[in-house]
Amino acid sequence: MKKDKVVIIGSTGSIGTQAIDVIKTVGDKDIVALACKSNVKKLYEQVKLTKVKLVAIYDEDAANEFKSICKKNKLSVKVLIGMDGLIKLATLKSATMVVVSVVGMIGIRPTIEAVKAKKIVCLANKESLVCAGDIIMPLVKKYKVDLRPIDSEHSAIWQCLQGEKENAVKKIIITASGGPFYGKKVSELKNIKVEDALKHPNWSMGKKITIDSSTLVNKGLEIMEAHHLFNMSYDKIDVVVQRESIIHSMVLFVDGAVKAQLGVPSMRIPIEYALYKENRKFINEKEIDWTKLDKISIGTPDLKTFKGLALAYKAIKIGGLMPSVYNALNEVAVRRFLDKKIKYLDIADFIEKGMGEFEKKKNNKKKFTVKDIESTMIFAENI
Repeated sequence: MKKDKVVIIGSTGSIGTQAIDVIKTVGDKDIVALACKSNVKKLYEQVKLTKVKLVAIYDEDAANEFKSICKKNKLSVKVLIGMDGLIKLATLKSATMVVVSVVGMIGIRPTIEAVKAKKIVCLANKESLVCAGDIIMPLVKKYKVDLRPIDSEHSAIWQCLQGEKENAVKKIIITASGGPFYGKKVSELKNIKVEDALKHPNWSMGKKITIDSSTLVNKGLEIMEAHHLFNMSYDKIDVVVQRESIIHSMVLFVDGAVKAQLGVPSMRIPIEYALYKENRKFINEKEIDWTKLDKISIGTPDLKTFKGLALAYKAIKIGGLMPSVYNALNEVAVRRFLDKKIKYLDIADFIEKGMGEFEKKKNNKKKFTVKDIESTMIFAENI
């Protein structure tokens, strides 16, 4: 059996870095190209580790910096630039598998092109399906593409659905850790600092998704993603809080049986499953110590305090471009919060305000293109 030739788009982020680690640990796939947005110092270290000869860098200035680093260190690497570079990697003829783990809407076009090129697509870019699920999933069906989710919740659902018939599923239950502020009220969140919001109790993730976890916006995005991935109506997708992050999600079947996927809170496990599917590999990961696990708690999300999730339900109900608008507004708000330009509670307020302004424009297309989706980011930037 031939080794998969893997391209990793978003290699310098948390998922991309761990994907490289898993592949190097298992050792039976070849990484042939890497791409990042702008973290060229980390990319350079990854190039030395993987020995790839081809990279793509989204930011032009960063690409020029990377070229200078390579020249200084006498390292021969071909550098592609911008969105065209990302797409060329996503459709690389020699590649059989593309991992899309770049954060943000810049992952949409590479995902679409990788699907059209009939690659195995391992997807960790929520925005691709949240914003463009209505475009991507028909293409997945048309080109008979193996689309594999990496997010821990969607990987858990995917694993639970193996061997089951679609009409046997009653509900999908997505779990949430609740983030660092679970149980707090609005009055207690007024003076939250960036450093506080980045202290996740269980997971080690990138900054953007860590903030999304704290606001519960990530659960809203995951509901949208699950709807497209599993062809499941929204009324069959629930969210519960599972504080210990041991249950990664569950499936309830029509006969009352429940399947759940459990494990330590580590992204290396869902990454490994996406890369190797049912051919599970030893990756030297920690295991649950059942002798020390004294409880597995279940709770409900507080939609009044964490209204980012409530706004997701509203965006879902409105439909059309509104989920994309919701995502774009959140991207902008989180970036501004991380840059300390707005306060923590302003994130959800910003999303709410922007959704209201978009409704007033009466430009919510039910059928839309990638350009329409990208226009929602321009809209959000101007709020």
